[in-house]
Amino acid sequence: MNTALPREPEAAHRALAEIQDLLARLKVEAELVHREQHPTEPERQALVEQLVAKQQRNTLAARIAPLHAADIAYVLEALPREQRELLWPLVHENRHGPVLVELSPAVRAPIIEMMSRSALIQMAQSLDTDDLAAMAEELPFDVVERVRQGLTIEEREQLRAAMSYPEDSVGARMDFEMVTIRDDVTLEVVLRYLRRFEALPAHTDQVFVVDRKEHLRGALSIDQLLLNEPETLVAEVMRHDLLSLNARDDAFGAAQAFQRYDLVSAPVVDEHGKLIGRLTVSEVVDVIREEGDSDVLAQAGLREEEDLFASIWASARNRWLWLALNLCTAFFASRVIGAFEGTIEKVVALAALMPIVAGIAGNTGNQTMTIFIRSMALGQVTASNLSRLFAKELSIAALNGLVWGLVAGLFAWWLYSGSDQGMLLGLTMILAIMLNLLIAALIAIFVPMLLQKLGRDPALGASVLLTFSTDSMGFFIFLGLATLFF
Repeated sequence: MNTALPREPEAAHRALAEIQDLLARLKVEAELVHREQHPTEPERQALVEQLVAKQQRNTLAARIAPLHAADIAYVLEALPREQRELLWPLVHENRHGPVLVELSPAVRAPIIEMMSRSALIQMAQSLDTDDLAAMAEELPFDVVERVRQGLTIEEREQLRAAMSYPEDSVGARMDFEMVTIRDDVTLEVVLRYLRRFEALPAHTDQVFVVDRKEHLRGALSIDQLLLNEPETLVAEVMRHDLLSLNARDDAFGAAQAFQRYDLVSAPVVDEHGKLIGRLTVSEVVDVIREEGDSDVLAQAGLREEEDLFASIWASARNRWLWLALNLCTAFFASRVIGAFEGTIEKVVALAALMPIVAGIAGNTGNQTMTIFIRSMALGQVTASNLSRLFAKELSIAALNGLVWGLVAGLFAWWLYSGSDQGMLLGLTMILAIMLNLLIAALIAIFVPMLLQKLGRDPALGASVLLTFSTDSMGFFIFLGLATLFF
């Protein structure tokens, strides 16, 4: 019997390094055995190779066995597909469910495809109702139906309810395992009731108080349960001011509430105030991580989460949409430059200085956009403070434009001081950088707001659109000023 090792923050990284080293060594061993051919004894050769392969599988299985399910998922995501296919059968079938729950959808899908129908049914039967609901769309319909038929009436209703809520809602994330009590009993009765459980649901920091129709009345924290006299009624010490969530609330908004109030769990109610589940901090951590990943992907213009070792074709297609847009914007920027060919021919130095104007504006625009999108996600940008934020960012852009425009302008003047055009080049740089930084700030605020009003992710392709704007306008302003001055 394998004994789980103590968990450490670096356990997953260390396990990944060790398993990668093991896989490399085992591959070399297998190649050496295969090279030592025995032409006269092919059966013996095949037997030796089978024995070596079996020994290698046992070695890998022994290293995987003590790992936590989340660490196994981490290792699988960091390995190429052929190594995942080698490792997955070595994961004990009782752990298939917990590991699959931890995997990202992009990695989970091909693993589900390689599992047999009976293995999928066994895995799905081991899942809690909320985890089964989260994975239901990725599993074959007949597998979900077979598992659903084996559920109790209450579990079927829970599964139906969880699957009926939008993916980004609290209802799709809630946990159905919770403890409920009435307010007309003593704490001693509650304690006796809790002792009947083999184990309390994870993250139980409070038990929920309901009436006879399961409507939420309040909550009794575990510390109040333990610190007060056993004869005390629940109604006397329970909390009425607890945060309750509606099943249709946005999951990320709920996660922000958890962060703001340092919550471990919160009750989830339906539109009639009936308690139907709870949201826990473990699920909230996943929501925050997924939201962060989604923002990073959207800002880069990626359509969906990508498996690190997905096929070249699939990865390329995932990046096509915004690459196509970027190509169009690049052609537009090139036409802006083309419109000033005459000016560039007269003052060749303009070609060398143009990228500076576009580059510094793109950088300051990205800074503004990152801060603004984050504030929008946290709900800190409102109609009442928008104008003040707008004025502040424009003022910052103007100040930075003046300071760094002067630096760039003086440098350009010094660089071309040997010609008659040095001073005019410096002045052109100062004005162009100031104006382009102001435009960058405007775009950095306007684009996320427009996307949000259109019902899209404010970060969706924002950096691509910002780069297009700062490049095109930077070239236009710089060359336009140069045309006027020269």
